[in-house]
Amino acid sequence: MPEERRRSDRVLLTVPLRVHGKGLDGAPFVEDACTTVLNRHGARIKVRRRLQGNDVIRVVNLTTKREADFRVVGLVGPVTEKGCEFGVKCVDSKKNIWGINFPAPDDTVPSKALLECRTCHEAAFLPVSLVEVEVLETSGLLSRSCPNCETTTPWGYAEKQLAMGATAGEGSAFKEALAQTGAAGSERRRHRRVPVRLPALIRDYYGGVEITMSENISKGGMCFASEKTYLLGQGLLVTCPYNPQASNIDIHAHIVRRQEVEGTNRKIYGVRYAK
Repeated sequence: MPEERRRSDRVLLTVPLRVHGKGLDGAPFVEDACTTVLNRHGARIKVRRRLQGNDVIRVVNLTTKREADFRVVGLVGPVTEKGCEFGVKCVDSKKNIWGINFPAPDDTVPSKALLECRTCHEAAFLPVSLVEVEVLETSGLLSRSCPNCETTTPWGYAEKQLAMGATAGEGSAFKEALAQTGAAGSERRRHRRVPVRLPALIRDYYGGVEITMSENISKGGMCFASEKTYLLGQGLLVTCPYNPQASNIDIHAHIVRRQEVEGTNRKIYGVRYAK
């Protein structure tokens, strides 16, 4: 969805949902689901049942308790026995059920991260400099102006992603759905993944080089987007964040996951750093 990417940055984040709609037989249904990718105006959602293209479903964010109508755009992944993944778009463009502020993309400041004001807990996908990233990785907090607090407050990586799990009583069906997504896999158990966009230098062992952006990072690895073809298990040298004006540290890594981006030549690759 190129237009969506221009209007709003996307975040790879698992958010628990409850979906209300009508099945292929016309009977109403209620089902637990979750996002795999989201932006200001839409999302990719993982559900068990097949949805009808162009149908309108009611989506409830179980974390923020906000809800809105979304139109089913279509399948963005193969139908399997574990469920389906669909692209959905919010019917009312003014509504934001995610509880995250998405400013208009600014290509002049490519590094961005999902940050949260520690005073009012406002979350926003904000530009960050490489120096600010270093501060976040060490002291863990930045001083930034908060529009809600109307003063300078401490900001850190959003704790929102830590709460994006089923609450007590939500049932095992949703927990199982989460377990089927990459965000609930072994990497999530080992290290917390942070949705942050940083310049990344990717080099393979055959002389291939590209500069791209991270989609999220953790102490154990990262995800990045690319139009190039990498193979599962392929070894890479990764520099993230990459600053052409400074000394950088290369980390040996291996491709452990690949996901096609529907309608484009791009793929999302997950890499795990070598020990």
